[in-house]
Amino acid sequence: MLVIASSNAGKVEEIAAMLSPMDIRLGVQPGELVVEETGSSFAENARLKAATVARFTGAWSLADDSGLVVDALNGAPGVYSARYGPDAASRQARLLAELKGSLYRAASLVSALALANPLGEILLETQGECRGEILEQPRGTARGYGDIFWIRAAGCTYGELPTSQRLKFGSRGRAVRSVAADIKRLLNLRMGLHEI
Repeated sequence: MLVIASSNAGKVEEIAAMLSPMDIRLGVQPGELVVEETGSSFAENARLKAATVARFTGAWSLADDSGLVVDALNGAPGVYSARYGPDAASRQARLLAELKGSLYRAASLVSALALANPLGEILLETQGECRGEILEQPRGTARGYGDIFWIRAAGCTYGELPTSQRLKFGSRGRAVRSVAADIKRLLNLRMGLHEI
Protein backbone atom coordinates (compact mmCIF):
# COMPACT_ATOMS: atom_id res chain seq x y z
CA MET A 1 0.00 0.00 0.00
CA LEU A 2 1.06 3.57 -0.71
CA VAL A 3 -0.22 6.26 1.66
CA ILE A 4 -0.67 9.72 0.19
CA ALA A 5 0.74 12.00 2.87
CA SER A 6 -1.75 14.85 2.84
CA SER A 7 -4.83 15.99 4.71
CA ASN A 8 -5.88 18.08 1.67
CA ALA A 9 -8.71 16.13 0.00
CA GLY A 10 -8.25 17.88 -3.35
CA LYS A 11 -4.54 17.09 -3.45
CA VAL A 12 -5.18 13.45 -2.47
CA GLU A 13 -7.78 13.11 -5.23
CA GLU A 14 -5.47 14.63 -7.85
CA ILE A 15 -2.48 12.48 -6.89
CA ALA A 16 -4.67 9.36 -6.77
CA ALA A 17 -5.94 10.09 -10.30
CA MET A 18 -2.36 10.54 -11.54
CA LEU A 19 -1.31 7.23 -9.97
CA SER A 20 -4.39 5.29 -11.14
CA PRO A 21 -2.67 3.80 -14.24
CA MET A 22 -0.22 2.07 -11.89
CA ASP A 23 -2.97 0.09 -10.15
CA ILE A 24 -1.63 0.89 -6.68
CA ARG A 25 -3.61 0.24 -3.53
CA LEU A 26 -3.73 3.70 -1.97
CA GLY A 27 -4.27 4.85 1.57
CA VAL A 28 -4.76 8.29 3.06
CA GLN A 29 -2.99 10.03 5.89
CA PRO A 30 -4.72 9.20 9.18
CA GLY A 31 -6.92 12.08 10.31
CA GLU A 32 -5.34 12.25 13.75
CA LEU A 33 -1.86 12.82 12.31
CA VAL A 34 -0.91 16.46 11.78
CA VAL A 35 2.47 17.17 10.20
CA GLU A 36 3.81 20.68 10.74
CA GLU A 37 5.39 22.13 7.60
CA THR A 38 8.53 23.58 9.17
CA GLY A 39 10.86 23.27 6.16
CA SER A 40 12.31 26.25 4.35
CA SER A 41 11.72 24.68 0.92
CA PHE A 42 9.09 22.61 -0.83
CA ALA A 43 11.53 19.67 -0.90
CA GLU A 44 12.17 19.84 2.86
CA ASN A 45 8.44 19.87 3.60
CA ALA A 46 7.77 16.95 1.23
CA ARG A 47 10.54 14.89 2.88
CA LEU A 48 9.24 15.74 6.35
CA LYS A 49 5.67 14.74 5.48
CA ALA A 50 6.64 11.53 3.67
CA ALA A 51 8.94 10.33 6.47
CA THR A 52 6.51 11.19 9.28
CA VAL A 53 3.51 9.53 7.63
CA ALA A 54 5.54 6.44 6.65
CA ARG A 55 6.80 5.92 10.20
CA PHE A 56 3.33 6.53 11.65
CA THR A 57 1.53 4.12 9.30
CA GLY A 58 4.29 1.58 8.70
CA ALA A 59 3.59 1.88 4.97
CA TRP A 60 5.22 3.48 1.94
CA SER A 61 4.31 7.15 1.77
CA LEU A 62 4.27 9.70 -1.04
CA ALA A 63 4.19 13.37 -0.04
CA ASP A 64 3.82 16.52 -2.08
CA ASP A 65 4.52 20.07 -1.06
CA SER A 66 3.43 22.64 -3.58
CA GLY A 67 3.04 26.34 -3.92
CA LEU A 68 3.09 29.42 -6.04
CA VAL A 69 6.35 31.29 -6.63
CA VAL A 70 5.93 34.81 -8.03
CA ASP A 71 9.05 36.36 -9.53
CA ALA A 72 8.09 39.99 -8.80
CA LEU A 73 7.50 39.10 -5.13
CA ASN A 74 10.94 37.52 -4.68
CA GLY A 75 9.44 34.03 -4.66
CA ALA A 76 6.50 34.73 -2.36
CA PRO A 77 4.20 33.23 -1.35
CA GLY A 78 6.43 30.16 -1.80
CA VAL A 79 6.31 27.62 1.04
CA TYR A 80 3.72 29.86 2.71
CA SER A 81 1.27 29.58 -0.21
CA ALA A 82 -1.35 27.73 1.85
CA ARG A 83 -0.87 30.13 4.77
CA TYR A 84 -0.94 33.39 2.76
CA GLY A 85 -4.43 34.03 4.07
CA PRO A 86 -7.18 32.27 6.03
CA ASP A 87 -8.87 30.86 2.91
CA ALA A 88 -8.42 30.55 -0.86
CA ALA A 89 -10.30 33.76 -1.65
CA SER A 90 -8.22 35.75 0.85
CA ARG A 91 -4.96 34.34 -0.48
CA GLN A 92 -5.97 35.24 -4.04
CA ALA A 93 -7.03 38.76 -3.03
CA ARG A 94 -3.78 39.36 -1.13
CA LEU A 95 -1.66 38.22 -4.07
CA LEU A 96 -3.58 40.39 -6.55
CA ALA A 97 -3.25 43.40 -4.22
CA GLU A 98 0.51 42.87 -3.89
CA LEU A 99 0.87 42.73 -7.68
CA LYS A 100 -1.42 45.69 -8.38
CA GLY A 101 0.18 47.89 -11.02
CA SER A 102 3.00 45.44 -11.70
CA LEU A 103 3.64 44.67 -15.36
CA TYR A 104 5.94 41.77 -14.53
CA ARG A 105 3.67 38.92 -13.46
CA ALA A 106 5.70 35.79 -14.25
CA ALA A 107 5.25 32.95 -11.78
CA SER A 108 5.65 29.22 -11.29
CA LEU A 109 3.63 26.51 -9.68
CA VAL A 110 6.17 24.25 -7.98
CA SER A 111 5.59 20.75 -6.61
CA ALA A 112 8.14 18.69 -4.71
CA LEU A 113 7.49 14.97 -4.22
CA ALA A 114 9.17 12.62 -1.78
CA LEU A 115 8.70 8.86 -1.40
CA ALA A 116 9.54 7.21 1.92
CA ASN A 117 9.73 3.52 2.76
CA PRO A 118 7.92 2.19 5.87
CA LEU A 119 10.96 3.07 8.02
CA GLY A 120 10.67 6.71 6.97
CA GLU A 121 13.76 6.67 4.76
CA ILE A 122 13.47 8.93 1.72
CA LEU A 123 14.26 6.83 -1.34
CA LEU A 124 13.04 9.08 -4.10
CA GLU A 125 12.40 12.77 -4.62
CA THR A 126 11.78 15.14 -7.48
CA GLN A 127 10.37 18.54 -8.28
CA GLY A 128 8.03 19.67 -11.06
CA GLU A 129 7.48 23.21 -12.27
CA CYS A 130 4.84 24.87 -14.40
CA ARG A 131 5.65 28.38 -15.67
CA GLY A 132 2.90 30.89 -16.18
CA GLU A 133 1.78 34.35 -15.22
CA ILE A 134 -0.63 35.94 -12.78
CA LEU A 135 -3.71 37.45 -14.38
CA GLU A 136 -5.05 40.81 -13.21
CA GLN A 137 -8.57 39.38 -12.83
CA PRO A 138 -9.65 35.84 -11.88
CA ARG A 139 -11.03 33.44 -14.47
CA GLY A 140 -13.04 30.63 -12.95
CA THR A 141 -14.93 29.84 -9.78
CA ALA A 142 -12.40 28.22 -7.44
CA ARG A 143 -11.42 31.58 -5.89
CA GLY A 144 -7.85 30.39 -5.35
CA TYR A 145 -4.52 30.66 -7.12
CA GLY A 146 -5.79 28.38 -9.89
CA ASP A 147 -8.14 31.09 -11.14
CA ILE A 148 -5.35 33.63 -11.61
CA PHE A 149 -2.46 31.42 -12.77
CA TRP A 150 -2.42 31.51 -16.60
CA ILE A 151 -0.65 28.68 -18.43
CA ARG A 152 0.22 30.00 -21.87
CA ALA A 153 0.99 26.53 -23.31
CA ALA A 154 -2.47 25.29 -22.27
CA GLY A 155 -4.33 28.48 -23.18
CA CYS A 156 -6.21 28.58 -19.88
CA THR A 157 -5.83 29.06 -16.15
CA TYR A 158 -4.78 26.18 -13.94
CA GLY A 159 -8.28 26.17 -12.48
CA GLU A 160 -9.78 25.73 -15.96
CA LEU A 161 -7.40 22.91 -16.84
CA PRO A 162 -9.21 19.55 -17.04
CA THR A 163 -7.90 16.98 -14.56
CA SER A 164 -6.70 14.85 -17.47
CA GLN A 165 -4.45 17.72 -18.62
CA ARG A 166 -2.95 18.43 -15.20
CA LEU A 167 -0.67 15.43 -15.63
CA LYS A 168 0.75 17.08 -18.76
CA PHE A 169 0.86 20.77 -17.80
CA GLY A 170 0.70 20.98 -14.00
CA SER A 171 3.72 20.99 -11.72
CA ARG A 172 2.43 18.04 -9.70
CA GLY A 173 1.71 16.08 -12.88
CA ARG A 174 5.20 16.75 -14.20
CA ALA A 175 6.70 15.61 -10.90
CA VAL A 176 4.61 12.42 -10.86
CA ARG A 177 5.49 11.63 -14.49
CA SER A 178 9.21 12.07 -13.80
CA VAL A 179 9.22 9.40 -11.06
CA ALA A 180 6.38 7.06 -12.06
CA ALA A 181 8.73 4.36 -13.36
CA ASP A 182 10.87 4.60 -10.22
CA ILE A 183 7.83 4.34 -7.96
CA LYS A 184 6.78 1.26 -9.91
CA ARG A 185 10.22 -0.27 -9.51
CA LEU A 186 10.49 0.52 -5.81
CA LEU A 187 7.04 -0.80 -5.00
CA ASN A 188 7.44 -3.69 -7.47
CA LEU A 189 4.15 -2.95 -9.20
CA ARG A 190 2.93 -3.46 -12.72
CA MET A 191 1.72 -0.56 -14.84
CA GLY A 192 -1.85 -0.51 -16.11
CA LEU A 193 -1.06 1.68 -19.14
CA HIS A 194 1.74 1.79 -21.68
CA GLU A 195 2.92 5.17 -20.47
CA ILE A 196 2.12 7.60 -17.72
